[in-house]
Amino acid sequence: MDLLERAARIRLLLMDIDGVLTDGKLYNVPDASGRMVETKAFDSQDGIALQWLAWYGIQTGVISGRVSPAAEERARQCHIAYIYQGHIEKIPVFEEILSRAAMTPDQVAYVGDDLTDVVVMRRVGLAVATANARPEVKRCAHLVTASEGGRGAVREVAELLLKAQGRWEEILRKYEVPE
Repeated sequence: MDLLERAARIRLLLMDIDGVLTDGKLYNVPDASGRMVETKAFDSQDGIALQWLAWYGIQTGVISGRVSPAAEERARQCHIAYIYQGHIEKIPVFEEILSRAAMTPDQVAYVGDDLTDVVVMRRVGLAVATANARPEVKRCAHLVTASEGGRGAVREVAELLLKAQGRWEEILRKYEVPE
């Protein structure tokens, strides 16, 4: 099955957070009381693309080993339906999401960058590694993005899904972009 055929079947896009929705860097900054808090930087073009997916009924979700209020807020902003943080063992979460979404693995795409992501990537219809992914992860992917995580990788995947499902032209027309 070729890449566009795989992408045409996707109804749920799952992602890791650090190294996928972010560049993987963690910033510790003091709050008003001087206590250190963690924050992350997210790509705005990834964000709008996640909203486009929601418009067309493609659900999204994140499975991350870390717990971050910044990631939870970003997920809310981007209409991400499934938010699981603090899970290094991702298969039980993946199976729970499949059950909740009433989908089969071939209807799911997963974007990852590190070894903990491979177990999910091996089970989905479309496995994607970011440009900054570990070499071992790239070897397990159907697609390696040209962009790094936190720098447009998720946007690339969203555009692929929308194009494969015949929706990209609608996006271009909406924003009055010549085809």
